Amino acid sequence: MTGTVAHDPPPATAGRPGRPGRPLIVTEDAALLDDLLRLCAAAGATPEVHHGVPDHGGGWDGAPLVLVGDDAARRVRGAARRRGVVLVGRDQDDPDVWKRAVGIGADHVLMLPDGEQWLIDRIADVAEGVGRPALTVGVIGGRGGAGASTLACALAVTSAHQGLRTLLVDADPLGGGLDVLLGGETAQGLRWPAFAASRGRVGGGALEESLPELHALRVLSWDRGDCVAVPPQAVRAVLAAARRRGGTVVVDLPRRLDDGVAEALAQLDMAVLVVPAELRALAAAGRVASAMGMVVRDLRVAVRGPYGPGLDEEEVARLLGLPLIGTVPVEPALLRPRGAARPPGASGRGPLSRFCAAFWEQALTEAGGPR
Repeated sequence: MTGTVAHDPPPATAGRPGRPGRPLIVTEDAALLDDLLRLCAAAGATPEVHHGVPDHGGGWDGAPLVLVGDDAARRVRGAARRRGVVLVGRDQDDPDVWKRAVGIGADHVLMLPDGEQWLIDRIADVAEGVGRPALTVGVIGGRGGAGASTLACALAVTSAHQGLRTLLVDADPLGGGLDVLLGGETAQGLRWPAFAASRGRVGGGALEESLPELHALRVLSWDRGDCVAVPPQAVRAVLAAARRRGGTVVVDLPRRLDDGVAEALAQLDMAVLVVPAELRALAAAGRVASAMGMVVRDLRVAVRGPYGPGLDEEEVARLLGLPLIGTVPVEPALLRPRGAARPPGASGRGPLSRFCAAFWEQALTEAGGPR
């Protein structure tokens, strides 16, 4: 069981530089301490332990998270009020626990063992220094061969060249692999099948370090083996970890909608539908937009020429009923022999690079600045 205490504490002192990443445990209950140390280890954090409020208030004020055992509530009543205090106990039927929580200015009341996963996640957030989540953009083709994978790679490469932490996720197991498009099919690192058994929380730092690094960004793609089904809960856990460390995440999406794809769509801040400007593509894109629009809260269209009779980018957007990003330009270098030796957007100077740079400038501005 977990619960939130509704109160208005005095201005918090938490957040000042102290020992970032180290939660503070306050308890004399040996069994409870063992449990809390076990949960900290599971979350990858090394806590500071005291029987009461630390001398001089340094640990209490500076710790990013304070776990107060129910046995210690009376001893910490006089401590300065701050945010990030959790009162931890075991008695589910104790009616006075909420009074004790209010008395110490706790934000949450948590009962073990029911609240273990919640607490592991909270401690892991502290250990990883979680801030604003990554701006997460999905790219999907209005029809087959629309150029969605090319645009997804170009967006990711451009983001990385701008100095943003960038992770490119290939969510289409039948797409051939974005690592191939980036020229890194032999690069060392894990692919999707390694995460098929993931449950609960995946560490953001561990995920990033385990993936191939190509062109200053990390890539989660598919291997060349048999297609492995990745359960929806694994997709959820991996994408949540990818977003947790800020920067940008670009997801190359398939045109079908299943439970795993729905998990990916639910974590997007924006989706870009790439539509060739011809009538058959418009008909197909309309069906894709209808399906995706039920899940994605911000769906926009990017048009790719050449234009069919009576069509331009504004008309395509109007017919689909979607906000227009612009026309995706052709990168001449990609049309030459061996052009794929350099990934889309790698030149930093071509029309596709300029399109992607303008996209990120607008998207990041709308999102309140770089993550």
